[in-house]
Amino acid sequence: MGYELRVVREAPIAYADLAKAIAPAGFELSGSQEIVARYGGGMHTVARWTGQVVGEPGSDWQVAQLVRLAALLGARLVGEDGESYTVRGGVVQVTAGGTTTDLGKFDEIIDAGPAAWGP
Repeated sequence: MGYELRVVREAPIAYADLAKAIAPAGFELSGSQEIVARYGGGMHTVARWTGQVVGEPGSDWQVAQLVRLAALLGARLVGEDGESYTVRGGVVQVTAGGTTTDLGKFDEIIDAGPAAWGP
């Protein structure tokens, strides 16, 4: 299991409501309760439903998609160590310990696709 990012909401969301909320933005729920997004003619896993939305990103694209998913659900994206991920001014940012780091421009990350991080 990799490093988890969680979509944190004030109130839980039911599975059926999750499906309704994400569909207009192009996300889909697979039969295995994975939340997927299309890129380059394929479907790529962004997160999974386990009573809450949880992702284990392996690329900046997945992080950006998780930030977008959290915003759709009126939620925050939070990492295991308490850091938070947002988009401000079109830039994906991570804030931890009072320090904010830019990950890159949201649109450029999405356009680049789900290429996995290197070793």
